[in-house]
Amino acid sequence: MIHIAISGEIAGACPDLCIAAISCEVKNTPSDPLLWEEILRQERLLCDTLSIDEINKWLPIKATRQAYRKLGKDPNRYRPSAEALRRRIIRGLSLYRIDTLVDIVNFVSLESGYSIGAFDMDKIRGKRITLGVGQEGESYHGIGKGELNISGLPVYRDSLGGIGTPTSDEERTKITLSTSGLLLIINGFSGADGLQETSALASCLLEKYASATNIEILLTAASSPI
Repeated sequence: MIHIAISGEIAGACPDLCIAAISCEVKNTPSDPLLWEEILRQERLLCDTLSIDEINKWLPIKATRQAYRKLGKDPNRYRPSAEALRRRIIRGLSLYRIDTLVDIVNFVSLESGYSIGAFDMDKIRGKRITLGVGQEGESYHGIGKGELNISGLPVYRDSLGGIGTPTSDEERTKITLSTSGLLLIINGFSGADGLQETSALASCLLEKYASATNIEILLTAASSPI
């Protein structure tokens, strides 16, 4: 497991933050039809029970938006990924079909309200990832978004630079069909409540649909910053 550290700047602004990191070995495949049956059921449930005005009231999403504001970022312009997924569903659009690993991550994020980073372990440089704050002019290429202004966003960095934010992960470490080592980071800006259940759901789906082995789960809290 790569060590996850939280900077003092993040800890000061987001004292309730708790991160669940899941690492495992996997076998990625094109989108799985059985997984998509589960995803479509969840989409129908959300459409039947949730209005677009209620999305920002879901605690994990609300807390992430509050963290953005404290760090100087407008969450209406740079939406947390979990919020963007729920808004997409309520507008009548299904999740994007990417591949099994990405589909699992999006499903768990949609169900839980947590924004989740997903990284190819073999593309991460160094033995530690640090969560800090994006700087003005810092180079970052969001997946499918091109150059992204991450100034004021929470950003995970390896030894080469940024690899993930709760809005979008970086192209350099993205998941592909050849990914065999996976790292998930679940961002609990609302605290630890719910993280264990969400980690268990993610682990179960990874075992079921991506033949995950050697699963490790570690929690890191802002109460113990670097």
